[in-house]
Amino acid sequence: MAMIKYPTGQGSKKNLKEESSTNFGRRGMSLEKMINLSNKHYLNLGIAVVHKKPTPIQIVKVDYPNRSHARITEAFFRQPSTTDYNGVYKGYYLDFEAKETTRATYLPLDNFHEHQIHHMEQCLKQKGICFVIVSFVKLNRFFMLNASQVIKYWNLQTKNGRKSIPVEIFETHGYEFKPSSLPLIPYIDYVDAIIAKESK
Repeated sequence: MAMIKYPTGQGSKKNLKEESSTNFGRRGMSLEKMINLSNKHYLNLGIAVVHKKPTPIQIVKVDYPNRSHARITEAFFRQPSTTDYNGVYKGYYLDFEAKETTRATYLPLDNFHEHQIHHMEQCLKQKGICFVIVSFVKLNRFFMLNASQVIKYWNLQTKNGRKSIPVEIFETHGYEFKPSSLPLIPYIDYVDAIIAKESK
């Protein structure tokens, strides 16, 4: 049975800029890895404190091959997880989900779960800043989109609406960016835009 590991949030001891440029140059970096590197960058510069949420599991069985190593051999999900990341920036609560899709023209709504939609609704009601980061893998395009748009399309599908969010919505209502140097995922730029819009 495969071992289950908690995310530690720790990468290699290489310089973050070196690691990011090397891995991204290979084009083999996952969206999650890119976000984690960006989180480290923001944290190291004292800009924001954002972390990936650990997966809530219940450990059933642990194998101890020796005193210094323990391996989880059996576990189950204790409760449904909410979104992938949360944290704080300039006193604002941030909460966001990361999704990758191989579809070229839309993001299927089955990438989300009802409890995640409910969680995003609750965050928005408390004036939190909640959004999704989406990678259209085949197009090599990256977007950020306010959770309110995701919720809107989720609710529409329950009324016989489409079961996806078209890429045009990301183009017109979201924020597109091209990963380069750190931060690979400049989500703070998008957060700043949201704060500026709401302060008007």
